Amino acid sequence: MTPGGVFTEYPLPANPGGNEPNSITVGPDGNVWFTELITGKVGRLTPSGDLVQYTPPTGGAAPGIAVGPDGNVWFTEYNANQIGMVTTEGVFTEFPLPGGGSPNQIAAGPDGNLWFTEFAGNKIGKMTTAGAVTEYSVPTPFAALGGIALGPDGNLWFTEHAPNKIGKITTAGAITEYDVPTAFSGPERIVAGDDGKLWFTEALANQIASITVDGVVTEYVIPTENSRPSGIAAGPDGTIWFAETNGNQVGQLTATSGAPTPIVERPIFTG
Repeated sequence: MTPGGVFTEYPLPANPGGNEPNSITVGPDGNVWFTELITGKVGRLTPSGDLVQYTPPTGGAAPGIAVGPDGNVWFTEYNANQIGMVTTEGVFTEFPLPGGGSPNQIAAGPDGNLWFTEFAGNKIGKMTTAGAVTEYSVPTPFAALGGIALGPDGNLWFTEHAPNKIGKITTAGAITEYDVPTAFSGPERIVAGDDGKLWFTEALANQIASITVDGVVTEYVIPTENSRPSGIAAGPDGTIWFAETNGNQVGQLTATSGAPTPIVERPIFTG
């Protein structure tokens, strides 16, 4: 999708149970890399639309993906309780995690490590590129940890879906939690914007919100009711873009001071 709202779609090879592409990132090779929840594959898409699918040894790539500090693509294996790494040539390495943490989303930290949320383990994990793991327990129990992103302050920020909070962890492992004003909003994915703030989706409250590095939250209501915003990204034009799971739309938010309607939505007509 261009900033002007022009869509181009690339079909995935047919699979009887569907593919369900989920997380996506731009790789170090200039291609787009993504995970497929149902097939458990990692996909690579060139800017011209050429598609290659890779099957991890365990076959369970889901649902997070990010570029690591080593120039490889890293992803979570939720059901296999592993972190996977794939080179741009399609060579895999998998690293088992202790316990049953169920890794969810993943991001590269400023310390040369990979950081990830553990949905079932209620922990934030840190992994070196050699596979050594350190885990940090989140103070609030049963938080249902979701998205994670590197903030402009050099800390990792993450969402806590169940207790309605945004968390921050330093590279030394110190965790701070901030309450989201709207009750039962269900924070889901999070990204750093160009404005020095973190932006996140409130899946259950139908809102997009920002949080400053000092913990101040501002919320914006999405015009379409029950759109269930999920994925979120910072666009090349300085705006925030997000996907609407129920609304079948892509939303664009421009948080200009005094703007009466900061959100514009564009339908995905093919569904």
